[in-house]
Amino acid sequence: MSTLRVAAVQHDIVWNDRQANFERLAPLIAGAVASGAGLVLLTETFSTGFAFDDPDLVAEPEGGTSSQYLSEQAAAHGVWVGGSCPEIRADAFGDDQRPSNCFVLAGPDGTQHRYRKIHPFSYAGEERFVRAGTELVTVQVEGFRVSMFVCYDLRFADEFWQLANDTDLYLVPANWPEKRRRHWLSLLRARAIENQAYVVGVNRVGSGGGLDYSGDSRIIDPQGELLATAGRTETVLLGELSTEHVAATRDQYRFLPDRR
Repeated sequence: MSTLRVAAVQHDIVWNDRQANFERLAPLIAGAVASGAGLVLLTETFSTGFAFDDPDLVAEPEGGTSSQYLSEQAAAHGVWVGGSCPEIRADAFGDDQRPSNCFVLAGPDGTQHRYRKIHPFSYAGEERFVRAGTELVTVQVEGFRVSMFVCYDLRFADEFWQLANDTDLYLVPANWPEKRRRHWLSLLRARAIENQAYVVGVNRVGSGGGLDYSGDSRIIDPQGELLATAGRTETVLLGELSTEHVAATRDQYRFLPDRR
């Protein structure tokens, strides 16, 4: 069985200013690592804010500046670091050069895993500027089976269910607006309880693009217990995770085999 200390970095974002965000995040990441974190999760669009209405300005090539930053931080500290950024797929074709909302999880050895957000947020017109992903992604991180999602994906329980039997930990970076904060809090806990797995949801704070963000980041255990919570300010949440706890929960309450 494996253990892992996870850090959820709840942070503000300087709108569409990568360098400013890199500089403000560096000490937060360093502080998380100093507290023993082996995996550090940043927010959705951690380097630009949710500025997809101007894709020509925010889009990066796959492996661009933002994902390079994640890898640099991972290598410098010997940990895993993740967050989402707007990347144009290397296999983009024709006139469709829209970026994907891409969750990049970088390992200390230089590896990068990518999950492209499957559900663009049509309520805000995201699908006009962003290509939807098509593939679910689960990776091995320090003995944990980690499944990657982004923000609005949280509303679609079926895809979390598809991965449940092979997942110990779901990661959900977000830019979830304050006006729907109750939805965020309810859905995070529901995904943990129904799949008997850890859920780490990290949301931004501050304002951007005409919206306010309340944070409300959470680290939740496989029984829905809150291991760490945050309010409306920049902070780093820490949680001690154990694959043994996942296995014990599923053995005691054998709900997953009852799905039809």
